[in-house]
Amino acid sequence: MSKKHDAIFDDVLSGLDTPGTPTERGGARFLKRSTTIGERMSGEVQEKTLHLVDPARCRMWARHNRDYAMLTEENCRDLIDGIKAQGQQEFPAIVRRLGGEDHEFEVICGARRHFAVSWLRANNYPQFRYLVEVRDLTDEEAFRLADIENRDREDISDYERAVDYAEAIRLYYGGAQKAMAERLEVSPPWLSRYLVLAKMPEAILDAFASKRDIRERHARDLKPLLSNPKQAEAMLVEAAFLAKTQARAAQGQGGYVDATEVVKRLKAAANPKVAKPKLSGAQLFARSSGERGIAIRKRGKTYLAEFDADLSEASLRAAFERFLKQRKG
Repeated sequence: MSKKHDAIFDDVLSGLDTPGTPTERGGARFLKRSTTIGERMSGEVQEKTLHLVDPARCRMWARHNRDYAMLTEENCRDLIDGIKAQGQQEFPAIVRRLGGEDHEFEVICGARRHFAVSWLRANNYPQFRYLVEVRDLTDEEAFRLADIENRDREDISDYERAVDYAEAIRLYYGGAQKAMAERLEVSPPWLSRYLVLAKMPEAILDAFASKRDIRERHARDLKPLLSNPKQAEAMLVEAAFLAKTQARAAQGQGGYVDATEVVKRLKAAANPKVAKPKLSGAQLFARSSGERGIAIRKRGKTYLAEFDADLSEASLRAAFERFLKQRKG
């Protein structure tokens, strides 16, 4: 977490290195401590009580900015090993009390900690319990607190953050980007970049191996091209071929196309180079006039074909289809 956010989050983390004496109440273990630090969120002084609970008693807040379904043993391994080595969870998760029959708490901050403790309990370490701090928060306060905690963490993807911001601006700030930026203490241009990513067409997102791979800078590069109907159409065609390639890779058929290459191919589709046949006497077949394609020349009973190595799959297929159509006709 950056120094800029340390002061904001001190209220949550301060004093955790020296918890008070454990006590028992209603079958649950409590760690109690008092603080005189003014609460950033409410402006009031509070006594904070930490609970050690079964993680099964907690559910994720519906507006949590991390996709819990994307958490795995692999991407939580550092936290799992850390908790196991220390014998306890170092920092508490922030939760709200529910009072329902199925779940008692709602997790605002601490999804990875919840996953790690749950994994340990399910894998021969039943002694571990989930350390939580119960807070009384509005939804808007919960959103800001979760954002402060996770803003500088690389394991929150740009896309997860973008979707979270797009939903928050609708729910809490009446669509007012400036008001939201002020509440988050960020610049409007910085916030705008993530809102642009949240508006990317689903077909473009599907071109990436995972939505976690797309960065806000990619959205900035692609946005101007998507605003041009002709360029957007060419990009969507290329995106569809890329999506099929990624789907085959997911099934073990070939490799994934990385994010940098995806963006390169989408931009190339939107800005095709001028076609320049190299084979003497060859006929050019391309997806559209002026676009690169395949130069084909007949020699006896055979055909010679030439095309650039970086020609996109969509352009290559379209060019061959035009050749085959002419050959049949």
